[in-house]
Amino acid sequence: MRKRLLSITLAAAMLLSLAGCRSAAPTATQAPATAAPAADESPAEGGGTETKAEGETTASAADFKIGIITGTASQGDEEITQANTMKEKYGDMIVTSTYPDNFSTETETVISNAVAMASDPSVKAIIWCQAVPGTAAAIDKVRETRPDMIFIAGTPGEDPGVINPKADIVLQVDEPGCGIVIPPQAKAQGAKTMIHYSFPRHMSYALIVERHENLKKYCAENGIELVDVTAPDPTGDSGITGAQQFILEDVPRQIEKYGKDTVFFTTNCGMQEPLIRSVFEQGAIYSLQCCPSPFHAFPAALNIDMAGHEADVDYMLEQLQAKVTEADMGGRVSTWGVPCNMLFVEAGVEYAKKVLEGQTNGVLDDAVLRDTLQECAGDVKMTINNYVDDNGNKKDNHYLVMADFVTFE
Repeated sequence: MRKRLLSITLAAAMLLSLAGCRSAAPTATQAPATAAPAADESPAEGGGTETKAEGETTASAADFKIGIITGTASQGDEEITQANTMKEKYGDMIVTSTYPDNFSTETETVISNAVAMASDPSVKAIIWCQAVPGTAAAIDKVRETRPDMIFIAGTPGEDPGVINPKADIVLQVDEPGCGIVIPPQAKAQGAKTMIHYSFPRHMSYALIVERHENLKKYCAENGIELVDVTAPDPTGDSGITGAQQFILEDVPRQIEKYGKDTVFFTTNCGMQEPLIRSVFEQGAIYSLQCCPSPFHAFPAALNIDMAGHEADVDYMLEQLQAKVTEADMGGRVSTWGVPCNMLFVEAGVEYAKKVLEGQTNGVLDDAVLRDTLQECAGDVKMTINNYVDDNGNKKDNHYLVMADFVTFE
């Protein structure tokens, strides 16, 4: 997925505020580095084909297949783009499907799509990204007939207590950690106010709530006023179009009230494109997406031609720097240098393949999984920790990832 990144300077995002320097290249701030605890090893499970040499295609599709379930391009096309990339790489070994845009009201379709994929006995693993509400129920249904199926859930939309007992592995952005690192990043970008767009459904998710609590605490510590704004739920009656229209209309209102030194954040993928477009038009501040990635909404919002560069991070960073320079917004726009949801799809496939080829110690091999995530992230150093619940219990199968900010100067 990754080529060599543009030259970037690292600084500790949790502990330091960024200096407001301006240069031709993006700069990066470092994610909090903490020791990664090792997970308990699981008994060996899964199928076994012969180990392939590095770079060799894979075992034939007759040995096993890996399924990928993503959303459509309506909410964000990164996951489906990466699913197609994996199919191009591995051919018939990969089978793909999508869940409906209105997944919250079409749970039966979410479940039936997974059951249909699992009806092929050669499908031995299913990768979800995003693992929307209904994924846990779908896993239960599939396991009724396929107890051996391996499930890797990326970016879950269900609380840890729901999805962790069901999926073999859960991969997620460290949302609570983002609530810690975004405020000092925004302060360094000149923010005095943060507008936080969300809606009741999202604000019922445990990790989103924890991120929001951290945003409140660390915004206050950094002298930033946090303002909560309720937006329409894209899965509601007004749909994605209504939610996007609300963002386009509301951003200018908020800037008129609070000024241009306002950083905008939304918990929803479908709202990112109009939000980025409005921030650029108004000259405001944008620190990070809900699903951090240089690809997430930027191309459509800024009219960047991605033909032939769909997974080229270096190209994307260069194009973003050009757009920031053109808009005279140096220092006011940032993201991460790794597309997290694309990472979860790619790493999910590569790890499942290793399990099915007998290269791991069971389905959950902590060391191999961490190595696979880092290999797929390339030059971007990932901080990977296990989720710890409110009672202090570490969940060995739930991984939270962080990366560095890339700030465009």
